Amino acid sequence: MRRAGDALRRRYGNRQLKQLNWGMKGLLSRLSVAVIVLLICTVSLLTTTKGNNRSVQRLQVSADQLWGTADSDGWRPSSAPRSDWPPPPVESNGYLRVRCNGGLNQQRSAICNAVLAARIMNATLVLPELDANSFWHDDSGFHGIYDVGHFIKSLRYDVRIVEKLPEIHGNGKIKKMKAYQLRPPRDAPISWYTTVALEKMKEHGAIYLTPFSHRLAEEIDNPEYQRLRCRVNYHALRFKPHIMKLSSSIVSKLRAQGHFMAIHLRFEMDMLAFAGCLDIFTPKEQLILKKYRKENFAEKKLVYSERRAIGKCPLTPEEVGLILRAMGFDNSTRIYLAAGELFGGKRFIKPFRTLFPHLENHNTVLPTEELAESKQGLLGSAVDYMVCLLSDIFMPTYDGPSNFANNLMGHRLYYGFRTTIQPDRKALAPIFIDRENGKTSGFEEAIRRVMFNLKFGGPHKRVHPESFYTNSWPECFCQTLSKDPADQCPPENVMEILNTGLHSEETDSSEPISRSNVTDSLLGK
Repeated sequence: MRRAGDALRRRYGNRQLKQLNWGMKGLLSRLSVAVIVLLICTVSLLTTTKGNNRSVQRLQVSADQLWGTADSDGWRPSSAPRSDWPPPPVESNGYLRVRCNGGLNQQRSAICNAVLAARIMNATLVLPELDANSFWHDDSGFHGIYDVGHFIKSLRYDVRIVEKLPEIHGNGKIKKMKAYQLRPPRDAPISWYTTVALEKMKEHGAIYLTPFSHRLAEEIDNPEYQRLRCRVNYHALRFKPHIMKLSSSIVSKLRAQGHFMAIHLRFEMDMLAFAGCLDIFTPKEQLILKKYRKENFAEKKLVYSERRAIGKCPLTPEEVGLILRAMGFDNSTRIYLAAGELFGGKRFIKPFRTLFPHLENHNTVLPTEELAESKQGLLGSAVDYMVCLLSDIFMPTYDGPSNFANNLMGHRLYYGFRTTIQPDRKALAPIFIDRENGKTSGFEEAIRRVMFNLKFGGPHKRVHPESFYTNSWPECFCQTLSKDPADQCPPENVMEILNTGLHSEETDSSEPISRSNVTDSLLGK
């Protein structure tokens, strides 16, 4: 039988056959490219479809689903040490005094830093002083806000704490120890405390750090130090019983009719002046804001339209209401407003109240006599803090420099990934600007597209400028079934080992002690 090649050669000749072969190869090559392009397009289409499906799913999230906690992805809070953590030595290097300035939550962060600084320097911490500043006009002090006994007992495995500097006895005289005053650099590194501060402590026996706000770097490459901050913040710092009782009473009354949401409505004079968002106010109101800004903030030219376009202005009460309605919350939703006096009077709160008539605050939930001693200054802020912490949903309308909102978001994350709705003001700004210019088509869908693309209080990577106090994940969290040793939860049966270690340190400070971890649940008790 003759081969097919011989027949083709006879019919076309060698030269023509070569041309035919090259043509067939070209055709095959073009077909291969076409197939590859088709596959790429198919994959791209499938990916796009999946992405669109996810977007549709996000848009279809029911408001009812948000009343529960966020997805934890298997994580749970745990601030217990996970490596050897020696007890504080009986003999310290000296005493550390600090004066915590600012509002309640700025002071709270400062207290956490003070405990950590004492641990770093092997110092005995004197109960932190709370600044009775000009804004709060409040001299409650640590004793008036926090449970001192609980604070000292909770941190007994970490630092030694005394309520005041000791008296010095000598030559038949008794005098109070004086602390050498130092002004720490802002966001000082650990090395500053182990050199400059420690040297002065050893020289004078005691140092006094003032002011003490943001005076220790937040990002420290030592997870055990970060976990100590969490033990202070979320376990040791417990408000006094009457504050807890009042907060519990408010929460019980709000929850008597079902779920409730807490909103930190930061539409207040100081924040508006700081942001430079003046144009929506009357000429008289603008003068007030300009005066406040001049007296309290650095001079800087701020253009309202530019600030608004990039999301630097606090959301108005009406904008907050429109966001919630677009997300599916109806007018039966109970809302607790944790805010100072709203600037601009009733005309700004009226549209919000029209959308959500069940707005509550201190004065509407409890009788005046029950609030008499707790509605002002640090006490009032403490009550608002607890109500927001215990609410089913928390919504800060302006994080920015707001220590209240930032600390609460971190506490709610630690408290079991409780739902937090954090509006992306930069993404929302053009949507609201279009609405003001008459472009209302697709308004609610555009709002949902932004709002349902959030974590809602679930675990997420901390990215600058997010504060450690806003997001202590992953240092202060663990996974029970994690294969990574760094993420594994500490064992449960360690409390008596800790007690033994502490007792051994007190009776024989020279004896080396090997200790395990303390459970997160036990640290606050």
